[in-house]
This record gives sequence, structure tokens and C-alpha cells, in this order.
Amino acid sequence: MDPDNTIPLDPTVLQPVLDFLLAEGASLWGELTRRWTRYQLVIALGVFLLAWAITVVVRPRYTEWLRTRENWPKLRLRIGLIIQRRMRMILFVIMIWCAYLIMSELTWGSRTVLLKVLANLSTAWLFIAFATRLIMNPAMGVLVRYGAWTWATLSILGWKDEAQTALESIGFSLGEMRLSLWLLIKAIVVMAALLALARLVTGASAASIQRNKDISPSMQVLMVKMLQVALFGSAFFIGLKSVGVDLTGLAVLSGAIGVGLGFGLQKVVSNLVSGIIILLDKSIKPGDVISLGGTFGWIESLGARYVSVVTRDGKEYLIPNEDLITGQVVNWSHSNDFVRLDINFGTSYQNDPHKVRQIAIEAAKSVDRVLTSKPPVCHIVGFGDSSVDFVLRFWITDPTGGLTNIRGNVFLALWDAFQANDISIPFPQREVRMLGTSQDADNAANTAES
Repeated sequence: MDPDNTIPLDPTVLQPVLDFLLAEGASLWGELTRRWTRYQLVIALGVFLLAWAITVVVRPRYTEWLRTRENWPKLRLRIGLIIQRRMRMILFVIMIWCAYLIMSELTWGSRTVLLKVLANLSTAWLFIAFATRLIMNPAMGVLVRYGAWTWATLSILGWKDEAQTALESIGFSLGEMRLSLWLLIKAIVVMAALLALARLVTGASAASIQRNKDISPSMQVLMVKMLQVALFGSAFFIGLKSVGVDLTGLAVLSGAIGVGLGFGLQKVVSNLVSGIIILLDKSIKPGDVISLGGTFGWIESLGARYVSVVTRDGKEYLIPNEDLITGQVVNWSHSNDFVRLDINFGTSYQNDPHKVRQIAIEAAKSVDRVLTSKPPVCHIVGFGDSSVDFVLRFWITDPTGGLTNIRGNVFLALWDAFQANDISIPFPQREVRMLGTSQDADNAANTAES
């Protein structure tokens, strides 16, 4: 690297930070040398040790008691786990406030300043720890937690303005906009908080929508997707606007990026649009049983780009939305859950076809999944070379339970019924003659000529 092209670091940039740290360090050292400050530190240390000792004794019993509450709602169990993990801090907060109130009654207010600060700090940290547990994303939860702890500490200690000034002094200019370390931290915290809030509201709203039985499953998915896009998009832009980012340039840039993506990601955009069409026309919804090509299964979920179809053998196929729009799809449960299945069989000419029909219908009715409200029917469909051909038709309402297995059960019921009533099922017979002598060969040739 050419030394002439490097950008020298201005040592005056960090000077406000160093001055702030030196001034506050000197002030803190002066407080620690005071006698009553040392007394308050000893009291706080004693409170901490007492809270630790009580936690060692109480936590195992509380844990055993909590394990017996398996029937509690999920939210209550989660709060119970948070209390179990933060028991020492909870006890410390309670006892440090008691110590401060007692000391403020027994001595001057100036001799309890440190206890008050420690009580406020521990209370703020405990509240933030509880609040950030509601954030489902672990990375975002850690970011918000430590950011809130830092901000609360600076506010309680009275260092907020000085810290803000020091952080604003570190930065650089980008055109007409100045980007500082303070602006970066503020943007991260605001964006994380807004996204966490959007996630919380989306989860609660999605649960409420899914509990509404008057809304079809496809419309539920569409409403949840639109709500997620609206809330997360609003959180993103509100977060940028709140920290002073000019959205005009961002709009121009996003328009240019959108044109480029439109040409490069045509398939992706097509799948996204196809997914919206599927949700709007309600042709496919979660739980439907469909056949597409060689894939037969039920729809597990509808995604923005693909549909998840689970087959009977446990395989999960991710079918692009565009294939469901442009291809021929058999939806076994589109307008209703009734599915008719056909079984073909044949019996001997010696058997009475009227009796065969009645036996076949009764055999189908004996299978559990076959509907009796739409009774099975049996018809003769032809006279074959060696059998009278029949078709047995019956209805089911649970295609998700499988089609091959119900056909197999009906075939077994037919077999048992035919065996019980001496109904024979013919099969083609072939006669093979071995030509061993010349006379047999001449006879075969004469037969062929005639």
C-alpha cells in the first residue's frame, strides 16, 4: 500500500471520549475513597451474598414444584422459567430496595446515594431481562438486551448526554449526511426494537386470524402474509426515518434495483405472483389432497415461492407456485371432501351375477372408511373371455388417509366374502402340447393347413 494514499487518523477525534473517561474515572475514584461509600458497598455485597444463599436453597425446590405444573398455559410456564433463571436477581432487587429504605430512615440521604443507584440499576436490568425474553429471535434479543442495559446504565448514572456527545464526535460525512457512531447505535437499537414489536404483533394477530373459523385457510394464509409484509416493511422504513436517513435517495435506488431484479429473477417473481393468485382464488388451501404429475399427497403449507406437499411415504415435495397455476392439478378435496373410488374384478360364468353384486356391495360396506350415507354400487361392465366383469364404486371422505390402503382393504373384504359364498374368480388357462414324434408334427402341420 502506498503511504501517500493512506488517510491519517485524526487524534482529536477520540479526544472527547478520553476526556469523558478521565473525568468520570476521577469522580468515581473520589466517591470510592469516601467512608460512607465503602459502607454502602459492604451492604450491597452482603445483600448479594444473602440473595445468592437463598437462591441456592430455594431454587431446587422451586424447580421441582414447577415441573408438576405441566398443565399450565405456555405463557405462564415461560414466566415461571424466567423467574427460576432470574431468582437471584429478583431477590437482590427486593432486598436492595429494603436496605435502601431502611438506611434512608436511619441516616442522611447523602449516605444512601450508592444504594439508590444500585437499586435503580438492578431494577432496570431485571425489567429489561424480562421484557427481552418476549423476543423470539435469539440474536435480536441479545442485541436489544445489551443495548437497553447500556442505555439504562448511562441514564441512571447521569452520563447519557456526555456519552452521546462523545459518540457523535466519532464519525464521517457522506455527501450532505454525517454518519456517526451514535447514529449507527441508535439505528441498530431502534430497528431491533421496531422489528421485535412487529414480530410480536404479527404472531398475536396470526394466532387470532387462525382461530377465526369464518375465514378460509387460504385467506388466513394470505392475510398473515400481507400483515407480515406491512408490519415488517413499516418497521424498517420507520426505523430508518427515525434516525434521520433520507428515504428519497433510497426510493430511487430501490427502483433501479427493482428493474434489475425484474429481469434477473423472472422465475422468482412469477412464483411470488402465482402464490398470491393461489391464495386469492382459493383453488388450493392447506389440508387439500392433490395430484400433480406423479406426486400425490396433501398440502402442508403455502409459501411465498412454493407449496409444501407431503406424500404418504413421508416425503415432502416443494412444488413451485407457477407449476400449480400453469399445470393440470387434481384437487381431491377442492369443493368437498367426497372422493369416489372404483375397483374392477371378474367372476366365473357359473356364478349368479345378481348374487355377486349384492355380496360385493355388502363387502364394501363392511370396510370402516367406506361411506354408508353414499352407499356403494356394483355394475356389470362386460362379458370377458373367461369372466363376467364388474366395477365396484364406493365413496370416502378422508383422502388424506390414503387411497391404496382403502382399495386394498376393499379387495380383502371381497376376497373373504367370495370365499364364504363359493364365488370363484377365474383366471386365463393355457394348454401347452409337446410335439415329441414326427407323426405328431405331421398332425400339427395338417391342422395348421386346414
